[in-house]
Amino acid sequence: MATGIGGAASFSRLQAQDFKPFDQFLNISTRVLVGAGDNVAVAGFIVTGSEAKRVIIRAIGPSLRGAGISNALQDPTLELHGSSGSLIASNDNWKDAQQAEIQASGLAPADDRESAIVRALSPGAYTTIVRGKNGTGGIALIEGYDLDSSAGSIFANISTRGFVGTGDNAMIGGLIVGGNGGGVNVVIARALGPSLSNIGVQQALQDPTLELRDQNGVLIDSNDNWKDRQQAVIERQNLAPADDRESALLDVLPAGAYTAIVRGKNGATGVALVEFYNIR
Repeated sequence: MATGIGGAASFSRLQAQDFKPFDQFLNISTRVLVGAGDNVAVAGFIVTGSEAKRVIIRAIGPSLRGAGISNALQDPTLELHGSSGSLIASNDNWKDAQQAEIQASGLAPADDRESAIVRALSPGAYTTIVRGKNGTGGIALIEGYDLDSSAGSIFANISTRGFVGTGDNAMIGGLIVGGNGGGVNVVIARALGPSLSNIGVQQALQDPTLELRDQNGVLIDSNDNWKDRQQAVIERQNLAPADDRESALLDVLPAGAYTAIVRGKNGATGVALVEFYNIR
């Protein structure tokens, strides 16, 4: 078995069907700098399967200061939209609505100004938008947690668009994989930048780089330009980035927590998209 940096299995000589049973995404998250206009944080995710999935979506800001983030967003707001763009739910302060449900989940935010929504979502595509109240900016964390991993549906993807800065203002996608399968996840992570200009995004990051790290911060894999390595297997999954400067990695991940860190090459800044796909 070929291995990537740090011991995660590389996909270069393997097919997805060689890795059964599969586990699932239990948590999907992105830490991102939230601004105004195109620089609000927009996270999309897909639920696939045959049943509705009960989830909690959170927008965390002020409590990040306890993790050493000095420019944390002080009052995030959260919207959840369906695939047509229709608003499903919104929240400013999590205790304003669903307080009992949120507390019962064991995932109540640590600060009253943070936002949370609990919903049972049918299979489909969804979008969450995080803004700063009254146009404020700062670093926030967008999160989705699976509250019923036994349901006949899974998180299949998360993608978050936001502004990539330097230092603490890099964009960080987070992922927890596990479940009852006792297996692994075959995951594609992508960092898109220049191709966002084609859909009207201003200030698109022109050359993103991507690192995949484990819960201890150990580097598992990294990529600058996606064709440098794994081109054939990424194309086989129909997930090839549209621009050669964009980044992609395909790795086999055992249960655990992982982060995908997106930066601009040579310290460049701009709007980028970080994505995880669950390849089953």
